[in-house]
Amino acid sequence: MQKPNLNNLRLKVSAGTPAQFPRDAVPQIVFSGRSNVGKSSLINTLLGRRAFARVSSAPGKTVTVNFFDIDGKLTFVDLPGYGYAKRSKEELLAFSRVTDGFFTKNPAIGQLKLVLQLIDARTGPTDDDLAMIQYLVDAALPFVIVATKADKLSKTALAASLKEMKETYFSEIDNTILPFSSETREGKDVLWGEILRALS
Repeated sequence: MQKPNLNNLRLKVSAGTPAQFPRDAVPQIVFSGRSNVGKSSLINTLLGRRAFARVSSAPGKTVTVNFFDIDGKLTFVDLPGYGYAKRSKEELLAFSRVTDGFFTKNPAIGQLKLVLQLIDARTGPTDDDLAMIQYLVDAALPFVIVATKADKLSKTALAASLKEMKETYFSEIDNTILPFSSETREGKDVLWGEILRALS
């Protein structure tokens, strides 16, 4: 598949319940990660936009699954960020319901082509990250691990962080960990390559 026209973008729907999930047969690329890991910034960088996907000033505020139409050829799916400590009990329940529903009640789950699982390169995976990745493994869903905020580390420290993540947490998972920075755009072309490969 060729790269889509990035001038033709729109928000398809912000879904607060599984009943609102789109049913169309368009390939889905899913973005998953904890609050404040840089999902919106990554989506904006991939699309060459500054504020197409909203960057929230309050981490964990959004409890919707956002579906973005990319040139009518694919859908970027932005899952709500998890692991935000200040959520109320009601918000946690809403988050769990809508996120779990995406994987268990998504009428277009057969269109899911790739999950980009984001992890902060500086801190490594949290327990929530590891639980999410284990779910993806158990469900046999295709995914790549993206180490965000790579520009916050020196090249030496970044290499050490990626090596530690691979050896300590993901030695049994045959997935490359891809460094990414929304500031320097490091990894942008590599990620587009992974997306287009998953769509072909």
